[in-house]
Amino acid sequence: MSEERRWFEQAPPEPKAGPRSTDPAVVKQLWSKCPECDEVLYNEALEESRGVCTNCGYHLRFDCLERLNLLIDEDSFERHDAALSPMDPLGFVDSKPYRERLKASQEKTGERDAYVAGSATMDGIPVQIGTFNFRFMGGSMGSVVGELITRQIERAVELGQPAIIISSSGGARMQEGVLSLMQMAKTCAALAKLRDEAGLPYISVLTHPTTGGVAASFAMLGDVILAEPNALIGFAGPRVIEQTIGQALPEGFQTSEYLLEHGMVDRIVPRMEMKTEIVRCLRLLVDPA
Repeated sequence: MSEERRWFEQAPPEPKAGPRSTDPAVVKQLWSKCPECDEVLYNEALEESRGVCTNCGYHLRFDCLERLNLLIDEDSFERHDAALSPMDPLGFVDSKPYRERLKASQEKTGERDAYVAGSATMDGIPVQIGTFNFRFMGGSMGSVVGELITRQIERAVELGQPAIIISSSGGARMQEGVLSLMQMAKTCAALAKLRDEAGLPYISVLTHPTTGGVAASFAMLGDVILAEPNALIGFAGPRVIEQTIGQALPEGFQTSEYLLEHGMVDRIVPRMEMKTEIVRCLRLLVDPA
């Protein structure tokens, strides 16, 4: 047998497997799974798509500061009231003390609480804008979050600028009891002044999830209410409602699509189109004079 024929008939060597980590922390750092279609997504590609699944278009949760940067003009954001920090007025303890929960969330996020507010421009239009940080105790609304939102709206009145709030929250923060529930009335009263006294618009942007006391107050009071696709929006969760009333809920209940069909939101807007849509609304609602 010739040397050439022998070379061709030899079995190819087994491919060597490259280094592959099974450490869950490493895997999580590199890959994510879409909760809608189960597609495994490379995190770097997911960042480029701004947290939108490239396979099915599902909108995954998005970092609050990245969301702000996606919406506002470059280098236009001036943050306000960043030094406000929550207290523990009730000395609340469940499975762990409230103070420990606050400290853990502050260390994890680098933020003092679950809301970021400031002044910015959108396509040159001055606005007062704020967004929830869901990574901080599920974006729950305590006294400081309510104060930040109220101050944001009051600045809008003082400066004659529209207000924009991007919601992503589990609702009022139970560790502050009735003090957190008071923020519902407090923020709504500030919005009434924005509308009735200043005649300025408020645009509410609902993202996944917007629930509890946030959904039951300012989040649903926008002059224009925009929502991301497939967002869970409602007061109580579907499972709680089903267990309470003992009935199955309609398919898609409490999604942004269901709320649009029933007149609760004005439009569903994909994440990458949200800035364009908000600017369009601002140009219709803000008097250029």
